[in-house]
Amino acid sequence: MDIDILLLPDNLLVLTVATEETDGFRRFQRSAQCFNYKVKILGQEEEWHGDGQKVRLLKAALEQYADNEDLVILFTESYDVVLASGPAELLKKFKQAKSKVVFSAEAVAYPERRLEPKYPYVSEGKRFLGSGAFIGYASHLHKLVAEWDGDDETSDQLFYTKIFLDPVKREKVNITLDHRCRIFQNIHGSEGDVVLKFENGRVRARNMVYDTLPVLINGKGPSKLLLNYLGNYVPRVWTFETGCVICDEGLRSLSGLKTDDSFPLVVVGIFIEQPTPFVSEFFKRLSNLQYPKKRIQLYIANHETHHQKHVEKFLQVHSLEYNNVKYVGPEEALSNFAEARNAGMDICRQNPECEYYFSIDVQVVLKNSSVLRTLIEQNKSILAPMVSRNQDLWSNFWGALSSDGFYARSEDYIDIVQRQRIGIWNVPYITNVYLVKGSVLRKALSQYDLFHSGNLDPDMSFCDNVRRKGVFMFVNNRQSFGHILSLENYKTTHLHNDLWQIFQNIQDWKEKYIHPNHTLALKGKLIESPCPDVYWFPIFTETACDEIVEEMENYGQWSGGGNRDERLQGGYENVPTIDIHMTQINYEKEWQKFLLDFVAPITEKMFPGYYTQAQFDLAFVVRYKPDEQPSLVPHHDASTFTINIALNSVGQDYEGGGCRFLRYDCSIKAPRKGWALMHPGRLTHYHEGLPTTKGTRYIAVSFVDP
Repeated sequence: MDIDILLLPDNLLVLTVATEETDGFRRFQRSAQCFNYKVKILGQEEEWHGDGQKVRLLKAALEQYADNEDLVILFTESYDVVLASGPAELLKKFKQAKSKVVFSAEAVAYPERRLEPKYPYVSEGKRFLGSGAFIGYASHLHKLVAEWDGDDETSDQLFYTKIFLDPVKREKVNITLDHRCRIFQNIHGSEGDVVLKFENGRVRARNMVYDTLPVLINGKGPSKLLLNYLGNYVPRVWTFETGCVICDEGLRSLSGLKTDDSFPLVVVGIFIEQPTPFVSEFFKRLSNLQYPKKRIQLYIANHETHHQKHVEKFLQVHSLEYNNVKYVGPEEALSNFAEARNAGMDICRQNPECEYYFSIDVQVVLKNSSVLRTLIEQNKSILAPMVSRNQDLWSNFWGALSSDGFYARSEDYIDIVQRQRIGIWNVPYITNVYLVKGSVLRKALSQYDLFHSGNLDPDMSFCDNVRRKGVFMFVNNRQSFGHILSLENYKTTHLHNDLWQIFQNIQDWKEKYIHPNHTLALKGKLIESPCPDVYWFPIFTETACDEIVEEMENYGQWSGGGNRDERLQGGYENVPTIDIHMTQINYEKEWQKFLLDFVAPITEKMFPGYYTQAQFDLAFVVRYKPDEQPSLVPHHDASTFTINIALNSVGQDYEGGGCRFLRYDCSIKAPRKGWALMHPGRLTHYHEGLPTTKGTRYIAVSFVDP
């Protein structure tokens, strides 16, 4: 047969079996289309019964090609296969094999290990037949399957193996194996043999043992995970030159929808399973999602009594805005976390109108308000927005699994988390936040209990069950979506526990408590000087001010305002105030970090050449009331510099008040809530607290670098 004729793609036909359209089949189809393979799909009108079905379907399909000696047919599985190169290379390598039929080769004899000694000796390469893919002339493949009379449950691999091990039949059909993986790469049992090869805008899977570039990659059983990883790149999915090639393929656009009622109905499942900081902020972000609320049904499962007030406050204001709300509180909490998640997912599964189920844990901080639209438009079965802890590699996905099913780091994990590689990534594990198609829940994932699997935790159980069903889980890092809170050391012993999160979750702490204009002050802008060497700048949000005041009042152990003070070393206060020290509420470490991170940079800007570590002996909240202690006598502070922060509003919460610097006869009578006064403490800035004539005034004072 003329090699020039053979190399023509028209002489090649791909036959494959697919009884249902799965994520794996769509991947195979795309890889075939990428190289313009001619593909004929068998079994589309049938249900799946077993491997013997593939032989029956192939036998029937070959009848029309029985006498065609020029046609080459590649028969392959589809759910676990990726084509890495085109027909020309495939045909060339087939011709070089010098046999009429070439089967893939494997590292392990299957399904009967007892047949292993009967295999011909091989000096180099894999010795055992694999039935996942083979190529041959149509006339010879017709001979190969002519003797098939098994049922659909019979092993196809055993059938082909027995033919190959019979010397007479092997010679009659002229069969060989692709021992060195030049055409076929079976990953199962050879996971360590294969790496990615990036070259000239293309990506191939390279067999390092034989230094070959297989045309077809097959991964079955546990090796599907490696195939999914390779399939993130091969054949033309992602390259360093192009980035993500397929990210804008098969999208579902929502931009043309003109009315809110035309948007897909989404069930949003919200899970509170442990004490979590910044829950109020979570619900604010939920309310601000850029998606029609009347097309959202809420399911909130809260296992924490501590967060009951946060959920109820949100529902009191917003519940009527949504299509429907179901709240399961701590008093009626389901038996376990898995059951709560099963129940939430089943709300979507049982409602034919539910097109998507969006699951989110309360520790996820979604800063991207378009996240729901973005995920829907990507049109994947299951898709998670990539989120990670700030300044950390901890994220909501795993790039690989260990042999026992737990976390393993893939080669590309760090690049994906740090968004050095941007795309849509097929991964074995997602958690915390993800979107699932309702149609997938009603078909491939129709079983109710997806959150139990052996002794695995609910999140791992879900992913294990999803993988078993052949549904792909993707993670999207095309945009910056947000991050995950650290829950370590979060305690609920205070009234406003978020105040103590400055170490664990400083970014969220800053957004909640630091004035939005503080960044301008860091640039030297928005800093006023109402008196000589006195600087006035924004530092706290109203929320910070309110929570500090409420925390102190909740603690309640205000000093008596006398000179005797057992809290101090020596027990004597020269200029006493009615106050509570930060040490009394165990806030001194947090307060020192606040001063160091947010006050010290401004100090160094306004007092050039002075560098502070923001050390203090005294930091406290003072309360002024007309009938208690309305004012403070002239005094020097025991500090290098002092920070005085107004915690409430003059004219609204109190009247009078303020500070007068006697040396300069300069007064500040209208301190702004959340703004800090910074001034030298000793020698030059002798000052007094002006009388509060009505209401209650609160200030936070720090004597820095005593």
